[in-house]
Amino acid sequence: MHDLLKTLCACALITFAGMAAAEPGTEPGFKSGTEPSPNASAGSHALTLYGEPPAYPADFTHFDYVNADAPKGGTLRLSGFGSFDSLNGFITRGNSVERLGLIYDTLTFHALDEPFTEYGLLAERIERAEDHTWVRFYLRPEARFHDGEPVTASDVVFTFNTLIEQGAPFYKAYYGDVKEVIAENDHSVIFHFHHAQNRELPLVIGQLPVLPEHYWADREFGRTTLEPPLGSGPYRISRVSGGRNITYERVKDYWAADLPVQRGFNNFDRVVIDYYRDTGVALEAFKAGQFDFNQEYAAKNWATGYDSPPLRDGRIIKEEIPNLNTQGMQGFVFNTRRPYFADVRVRKAISLLFDFEWSNGRLFHNAYTRTDSFFDNSELGATGEPDAAELALLEPWRDQLSATVFGPAYSPPVTDASGIIREQMREAYALLQDAGWTIKDDRLINAEGQQLSFEFLIIQADFERVALPFKRNLASLGIELTLRRIDTSQYINRLRSRDFDMVVTSFSQSNSPGNEQREYWHSSSADNPGSRNLMGLRDPVVDALVEGLIQADSRESLITHTRALDRVLRAGHYLVPNFHTTVYRVAYWNKFAHPPTSPRYDLGLFTWWIDPAKEAALTGTPTLIDTQEN
Repeated sequence: MHDLLKTLCACALITFAGMAAAEPGTEPGFKSGTEPSPNASAGSHALTLYGEPPAYPADFTHFDYVNADAPKGGTLRLSGFGSFDSLNGFITRGNSVERLGLIYDTLTFHALDEPFTEYGLLAERIERAEDHTWVRFYLRPEARFHDGEPVTASDVVFTFNTLIEQGAPFYKAYYGDVKEVIAENDHSVIFHFHHAQNRELPLVIGQLPVLPEHYWADREFGRTTLEPPLGSGPYRISRVSGGRNITYERVKDYWAADLPVQRGFNNFDRVVIDYYRDTGVALEAFKAGQFDFNQEYAAKNWATGYDSPPLRDGRIIKEEIPNLNTQGMQGFVFNTRRPYFADVRVRKAISLLFDFEWSNGRLFHNAYTRTDSFFDNSELGATGEPDAAELALLEPWRDQLSATVFGPAYSPPVTDASGIIREQMREAYALLQDAGWTIKDDRLINAEGQQLSFEFLIIQADFERVALPFKRNLASLGIELTLRRIDTSQYINRLRSRDFDMVVTSFSQSNSPGNEQREYWHSSSADNPGSRNLMGLRDPVVDALVEGLIQADSRESLITHTRALDRVLRAGHYLVPNFHTTVYRVAYWNKFAHPPTSPRYDLGLFTWWIDPAKEAALTGTPTLIDTQEN
């Protein structure tokens, strides 16, 4: 629920198929640690994390989850939440517009049906060192920005250095293991690393959006702007109405349209996003035909909110598409910089007062599953007691860890959904008393007579109904919770300055966690404005597990590290765990078609297309569809 908070709180991540898995360092694309000179025939079409063969061979023509012959044409109308005041999504200033990634190409393309495989996009081939100390990208000579200028290695160097020096703090942390980047010639660029322990770094660098150096030469990168920036991607910005809407127009002569990694994608001539400050208003606008496609995050809306003549007569379609991604964690986050939240006993006590089962039945139509793990819905999460491999990571820290880490992985208690949680209240009050709090005159106070009170910062009106029952349960133990709803800009600024007591947010996870874990939990990110370490977590055990996760040299080691990290985070009670669903809930006006096979790890909206017959049935006017241009 409310996954749009992921966007609001966030700042961005070899051999032929059928061959036996090669031993590390022997598969194509690997070169010795001694850096060789660029070779026109060197490198591989794809990179995988541990050198396993990619799903698609070098001569593949398109991904399995697209319709390579999908017709082009028509308009996709979407909604945005809140407002925007910038078209620069790489800095912390301002509130950037949604879908900016449509105008930029990256060095590689992330496959949507593999856990972590990158195929060449701007880069035709990728070459990495056998000892993991460097990676080289060979750029496609045909790659062009929208003004016709070629994309060169100099642009890659400019982009990387600019993001590190002037971009959001996220980039400096995310690419922290890169020592230097060098343009060897116009079409070859090499990244040297400080050490060889970060196996995912070549793949992470491949996700770098490349910016045009010549465009930014006479512009100040660190400023917000509503001037449409220059890119090289499948769309360009054609119209902007500050804070209200934006139109992306498909680039008809897009240089990469026929590449295997782009065939079947980007089938809409235009993508229009209208912004709404209230999700309820947005839903009514959708039912009135003001936009075409809505991904629903509220269970109540999904159950009852779409009932309307267009739904009943088939003009609107509701569809649930399986979501096989690691679900990560959504929760009410404690700001442990606040003295009263620095105590784990207080945090756990407050967590016990969230009655998920009652909320799920009364508010969510039993649509959700309680989230236990920070890596839920995957093999990455901890279950039961730690195994021998996990214990090997945890034992050296036993004196600094709660004993609960070495028992069954913590899960929130399950209530009977009646709304009466006496057992949880008794446990919560015992913890609070142990921490020095007592109830006097219906107020929970400390030794100084100060009441335990805090503010819950929200931006969505419909989230109040989720928080109000929680507020009532807190009040029953004398804890005062104030709900404060503010606009999007204020919310983002207060998160960046850490000026909050509690917020709700999501920590999304990929199927191959890596460098982004530093931004979530590592001490180095605790005070960085714009980092995702909202709780202010500083823990040497967590730091060590994060670094070990990043340096894992096998899938088995990665899983062991995520499970150990999961145990420690869960035992720390840094947030009140919320809930998740394992389907994408989408509603759309019946003018679309999509491939029969959805990508395993993504909704795949940009593999959809407009069906001219359905469009004509809806509007009575034929849609212009280009069946010749890919």
